[in-house]
Amino acid sequence: MTHPTAVREAARVVAIEAARAYVANIRPIDLTNPGVLVGHLMAAETLLMEIVAAHAEPTDETEGATR
Repeated sequence: MTHPTAVREAARVVAIEAARAYVANIRPIDLTNPGVLVGHLMAAETLLMEIVAAHAEPTDETEGATR
């Protein structure tokens, strides 16, 4: 399914800003606590997957170019 370009661009900005906000709010991490480290890694991976997904979905412009 394609979405209008403006909608996809908005989704991309939201995904990137969510990752920036997460990184900005990380406090000093207890590097001796593996549970905390795994939690941060899982959260970061999820945010990165959302960024990739937002950039991978086609827009009206990209679909029109392939026709």
